[in-house]
Amino acid sequence: MLIADTKLVLRLYSQPAAAMSDILDQGSLIFTSTAVLIISWLLGHSIHSLPFSFYLPLLVLAGAYVPGILAISGLAGRIAGGFGSAFQRDYAPTLTCAAAAWAAANLPLLLVAWFLPRLIVAASGIACLYFAVLIFFAVRTVFGTGNGAALAIVCLSWIPLVAAYFVWNPIRYVLGWLASPFFLFYAWFFLRGEFGNLGAGLRNRQNFRRNLEASALNPHDGEAQYQLGLIYQQRRQFTEAARRFQNAVTIDPSQTDAHFQLGRIAREQGRLKDALLHFQTVVNQDDKHSQSEVLRELGALYISARQFEDARHELAEYVERKPYNPEGLFHYGQALEGLGKVKEAREMYERATEAASLAPSYLRGTAARWSRLARKQIRKLS
Repeated sequence: MLIADTKLVLRLYSQPAAAMSDILDQGSLIFTSTAVLIISWLLGHSIHSLPFSFYLPLLVLAGAYVPGILAISGLAGRIAGGFGSAFQRDYAPTLTCAAAAWAAANLPLLLVAWFLPRLIVAASGIACLYFAVLIFFAVRTVFGTGNGAALAIVCLSWIPLVAAYFVWNPIRYVLGWLASPFFLFYAWFFLRGEFGNLGAGLRNRQNFRRNLEASALNPHDGEAQYQLGLIYQQRRQFTEAARRFQNAVTIDPSQTDAHFQLGRIAREQGRLKDALLHFQTVVNQDDKHSQSEVLRELGALYISARQFEDARHELAEYVERKPYNPEGLFHYGQALEGLGKVKEAREMYERATEAASLAPSYLRGTAARWSRLARKQIRKLS
């Protein structure tokens, strides 16, 4: 287990995206936390000018940085549910990935401190940048955000660090009192259930993944292949996701969900003919699949192919069924604009912005994107 966990962390140097996914599935919070403590202790003995104790990096990660990322992601609408449920679900997975990122970013710094101490300042800056890069992949993997959203979250993640810096002295004073062995005993006795719940999110993810992998060994279980495909798709590992979805439709050609997701991946990758084939299969099997979203996807596909009349036909039907979906209204506006119907297009863009403003809180992050694009097109048509 120790060797396997070490390989996962070292793999961050060559395949950061895949490594973060594997850390989420197989990694250990205890191992990554211990790695942070050991590396920071060795750094403290190698760089005598370090102004902090060996436990401070892990304390900052666990007490400020990771909760800050969760709060920023929640405010941006990138995690589902309220902060309490999201904290319980995503805290341990995020901390595991963040601790692995810190260990991987600072291990080379330790080598520099041993063999090239004159370069320690420059190496420290590089370590910070590399940590930010790894956190980008961690955010993408844990929350399933796009590249732009993940980059924005990483850029804002310095805010909780600054806040922690200004309140560190009062916190350190309180920690001195809380370090009493008697207090620690009673805290663990009465709160151990709550501490255990913090790790439930990681355990649940890993147990679910192991069960799916076991089910996928059955050559006739297309549903397990589909569920594994959703995991890879949420982590933006589209090649592996497409392979799993393809396995699902090979096992069961009537697996409508898998055809739909294969169509979405193909459209995002610009493979319009493949996307059209899968979407048409979905329409033939159930044109109301996934709350009629297949019609919206078909409309967006036709817009990409500049077949605006076909797009208008599909999107008119979708908007009739889902009149308050900002994405559908925006694409419908695009189709009308492509047909030269400027007035009708502007009306659809205005409806898209209005629908986005009325979206429930857990959808506002996604809806805001379509609102911004719609406002941009309104200005263009004015």
